[in-house]
Amino acid sequence: MGDILLEEILISTIADNLDGLRHIAVGASSPIPGAAALLARSRSDNSMRVSLLGSEDNNFFTDGSKEIFDIAGEGRMDAFFLSGAQIDGKANVNLVSVGDYRRPKARFPGSFGSGYLYYLVPRVILFRLEHTPRTLVDKVDFISAPGFSDENVYRPGGPYKLVTDRCLFGVDKKHQCFRLESVHPGHTVEEIVEQTGFTFDLPDGDIPYTPVPDAATLTTIRGPVAEEISEIYPSFAARVFGHQRAA
Repeated sequence: MGDILLEEILISTIADNLDGLRHIAVGASSPIPGAAALLARSRSDNSMRVSLLGSEDNNFFTDGSKEIFDIAGEGRMDAFFLSGAQIDGKANVNLVSVGDYRRPKARFPGSFGSGYLYYLVPRVILFRLEHTPRTLVDKVDFISAPGFSDENVYRPGGPYKLVTDRCLFGVDKKHQCFRLESVHPGHTVEEIVEQTGFTFDLPDGDIPYTPVPDAATLTTIRGPVAEEISEIYPSFAARVFGHQRAA
């Protein structure tokens, strides 16, 4: 099947955490989560609904992003993806600014509906391709969306996993922290510790490597998934899969 790319490992890993869901929604600028959702749908005999913002082929919303909030509030969205300029050890996400809020070193587009969806969607997967102390910090400079809430706060949603370009973290909701689940091939636990700005839980024993996709999964990713994702992310599909969407 040729060399397996990091993007393909991430797509397969995320899809493994989406099995059995009814509806997955994916926001803008998210080609890897989008491809993972499409892969998960292919495993469900297409009974799963996937909504990709910006897509014409896979977007069931008739009133733009406002309808996302309505569906989430009604409990009809099972999974969503969030990222941020910073993510900390309490699963807080920063989408606003770095440094002092009044004199920031950098400012970003803003939170949009991240805080709202983080509270309501049961399976929020955090996703960050730059796994460094700069992005995975001890404490975010601004909380756009809080990772956890007090016990007396009604909150059906929250963080489920954190996927980076180096590893996969699970979420320990009882202790409100991340727990290292697997390390992607080519990386080490020592590297993860060194490159992570927050403290996380290390289980006893050896940490497994993240499984690479098998031949059948790669065939699906490089075939129908690449074709579908190229509709909204043609540059990504061409760069990763060498796929050009048919005219």
